[in-house]
Amino acid sequence: MQKQKYDGVIFDLDGTLWDSVKSVVDIWNKALASVGIEPTMNYDELSKCMGLRIEQIFDRVIPQATQKQRELIKERCLETEKDYLAKHGGVLYDNVEDTLKELQKEYRLFIVSNCQDGYIQAFFKAHGLQKYFEDYECAGRTGLSKGQNISLLAERNSLENPIYVGDTISDYEATVEAEVPFLFARYGFGDVENARLIADSFEDIKLKLKEEICI
Repeated sequence: MQKQKYDGVIFDLDGTLWDSVKSVVDIWNKALASVGIEPTMNYDELSKCMGLRIEQIFDRVIPQATQKQRELIKERCLETEKDYLAKHGGVLYDNVEDTLKELQKEYRLFIVSNCQDGYIQAFFKAHGLQKYFEDYECAGRTGLSKGQNISLLAERNSLENPIYVGDTISDYEATVEAEVPFLFARYGFGDVENARLIADSFEDIKLKLKEEICI
């Protein structure tokens, strides 16, 4: 008798479900200008930072910023980002909702991201996709690493064998920490050389999970 190998699918958000970089670049540049730093953030630069925690983004793109400037930038980004994205949204990858609808028939669906609290809710509000997900967690709410949040969500929802879908090496490292399988969303922002399972589009995720059916 065939059965699903996984009892839950946990998704990353940026680079996996949507691309919000264009909107976030505008928000960051306004925040940088407000504290006296030249607003030079661009799409390519920020896309390489997606999936990182905000402190890591500071270290990478504005290492010259003082601690006071960092605090002000963070405060102003957080003030603006959630409301802006809830209203304007981002760019969903092709066939996201249709694929989620199909996946929900066979799997329990979740989100874990390194974002601030309110970012996932903005994604839901902008695109009306909350109905497909049972639960979500983020670094901004718990202060934990992505791996710890994957474990926390899995325990909270009694998942015995979930799989995590993400697009960056930090996503892969989080699954190693959480000891769960990883499905690489190669269409996203990152590159993971040692991924065993690879999806070349969002719709392809459904096909790759089908290949993982147990006998």
